Amino acid sequence: MEKQTVFWGDARKAFKGSQELFTGDVQLSLLFPPNKTAQYSGAHGTFQPGARTAWHIHPAGQYMIVTSGVGRTGTRDGKILEIKAGDVIWCPPDTEHWHGASPDAPMALLLITGVFEYKNVVYKEKVTDKQYLGK
Repeated sequence: MEKQTVFWGDARKAFKGSQELFTGDVQLSLLFPPNKTAQYSGAHGTFQPGARTAWHIHPAGQYMIVTSGVGRTGTRDGKILEIKAGDVIWCPPDTEHWHGASPDAPMALLLITGVFEYKNVVYKEKVTDKQYLGK
């Protein structure tokens, strides 16, 4: 019988999002990795005003749970949704999208990301200011 695994909060370190993959001030923390039974991982992200991800896809999809603040998420069709604390967003597999804080407020979210063929995210080019602002 397997024992429970604990990922202790005080042992977890936040790290700054890479400027190749993010625009602005983003802090990330891995909450738990996938395992052989549960093919998904969990992370927490904090985005300062105007901060956002690059375009990316998730081969097995992703749930985004906004825990505080106001943000936005956009897709290649140019549609941008405002998201706020309490909102839950399902991003289907292989949907090109981005997400981040609003221009005027920070946002934090819990990310539950599926894994398919050993991949959970594939990053593409950075989101331009024009795309982020919907212009």
